[in-house]
Parts: sequence; C-alpha cells; structure tokens
Amino acid sequence: MPFVTIDLFEGRSDEQKAQLAREVTKVVSRVAGAPKEAIHIFINDMPEGSYFPQGEVKKKN
Repeated sequence: MPFVTIDLFEGRSDEQKAQLAREVTKVVSRVAGAPKEAIHIFINDMPEGSYFPQGEVKKKN
C-alpha cells in the first residue's frame, strides 16, 4: 500500500492538486505494480515562512 507525501508551497488550486494526485497515482501504479485503489496521496500546503533550508527562510518565487 504505497503512501506518497508531497509538500508544496500553498497557492495551488484544488484542481491542480487533484490533477497532480491523479498523475502521481498513475506513475506509482505503473512503476510499483500497485493497484490504484491501494495508493494514497497526501498533499501538504506549506505556508510561506515555514521552510528553512540551510537555516534561511525560503520564500515563494
């Protein structure tokens, strides 16, 4: 049962996130040989100011 977590800066529409989930599901199913019904996608919207690579705040571009 594959679980896929995707962290994105907030701002994508519900339709964009749904399309991303559908496409990732197709790829995981094909590559991992898992049925689509067993694949779970989690999309986390990260608010600006919550990501700090190398200790520095990363802003959306």
